[in-house]
Amino acid sequence: QVQLVESGGGLVQAGGSLRLSCAGSGRTFSKFPMGWFRQAPGKEREFVASITWSSGSSHYADSVKGRFTISRDKNENTVYLQMNSLKPEDTAVYYCAAFIRLTTNDRDVDYWGKGTLVTVSS
Repeated sequence: QVQLVESGGGLVQAGGSLRLSCAGSGRTFSKFPMGWFRQAPGKEREFVASITWSSGSSHYADSVKGRFTISRDKNENTVYLQMNSLKPEDTAVYYCAAFIRLTTNDRDVDYWGKGTLVTVSS
């Protein structure tokens, strides 16, 4: 089993920054690619970013490319999402995810965190 715990959400003004953290645990945790998804009010959950543990290769949704950066700390078993130049449309619950195979489809995610709320005011 893999357990994921997010932190770092909150309220920020447009143009500001936040950093989300996802602490993972479990026997096989470090073998899974990791990522972030988000769900805005009244919308479906969508892919944000992903990263592999071995090479650190990352992938981003077009809507966040150039503004968000995903990274991982192998020693701390933690994945981060640095969010800069935040916009009101970034307001959502952000979920940490782990998957056996890289994916951008939330139906293929194997493990989920409980989510952390990010609110961007205009």
